[in-house]
Amino acid sequence: MTTTAPPDSAPLEPDALPIRRLGPADLGACLDLAVSRGWPREAHKWRLLLVAGTGYGIDAPPDDPAGGLIATVVSTPYTDAYRCLSMVLTAERYGRRGLGRRLVGHAVAEAGGLPVFLAATAPGRPLYERLGFHAVGSVTTVRGRFTGARPAPARESAGVRSATASDLPGILAFDLPAFGTDRTELLTRLPSFADQFLVAEADGRLTGFAAAWPQPGATVAGPVVARDLATAQALVARLAAGAPAGLPLRYDVDDRHPELGDWLAANGLTGDARCDLMILGAPDLPGDITRRFAPYSIALG
Repeated sequence: MTTTAPPDSAPLEPDALPIRRLGPADLGACLDLAVSRGWPREAHKWRLLLVAGTGYGIDAPPDDPAGGLIATVVSTPYTDAYRCLSMVLTAERYGRRGLGRRLVGHAVAEAGGLPVFLAATAPGRPLYERLGFHAVGSVTTVRGRFTGARPAPARESAGVRSATASDLPGILAFDLPAFGTDRTELLTRLPSFADQFLVAEADGRLTGFAAAWPQPGATVAGPVVARDLATAQALVARLAAGAPAGLPLRYDVDDRHPELGDWLAANGLTGDARCDLMILGAPDLPGDITRRFAPYSIALG
């Protein structure tokens, strides 16, 4: 993709460019824009987002010889309760022209007054603060080859197995209070989206579930929802054991779970890339953080 600037004689008027819906047919254009900004070419994740959520985009004006998609945002609905925004991108040649602010504002307006949350990088946080979002926490991304140097508790490991179709009603019921709103649409996609989908049981009852899915160069663990830290550790250890050989494991750790972060570091996962969790229209994120140990992905909460 070239980075030819728009003609100086025809300066961009952001409000003059139409916002349109994005769909699966726009996958290639979304990937090209992401790669141009240094993001990985995550076709697997983008495909899910464009099907489960609503994408909005702005195309380059006709007089831009580079053409293509120049700005995006995706809004993922959680029934009639919340919206999660992600994939806020603007082509570098159109930076600081208000396209990102306009798209996010459009997605917020389309939410119809429902609370909206997102994960913001440090450069993006000022934009969201100007739109009224406030920070309620943060997530640190760590990665590495899981060593197993500090094992998961044996009593829980024995209860971890692959999920089956018959587990889905129990998974949905377990997830609802943990996430704080219904995410049936996304969880029912896990069997086809994830490489691994596990449940934990104790005394005949479901005590947690977890999944891992592919990202270029890594295996991403998430979501991880469990009744306690020991169960979460057992699920993560099994996910790591089943990951493709040679690929690092990526984990997005909520800072409200420092014990889990310490355990992952002791098992070879390190990193300091942080995102702020921000929300508009509600005092805090929904759900029970004591059970929510990893997001589906940062783009989905």
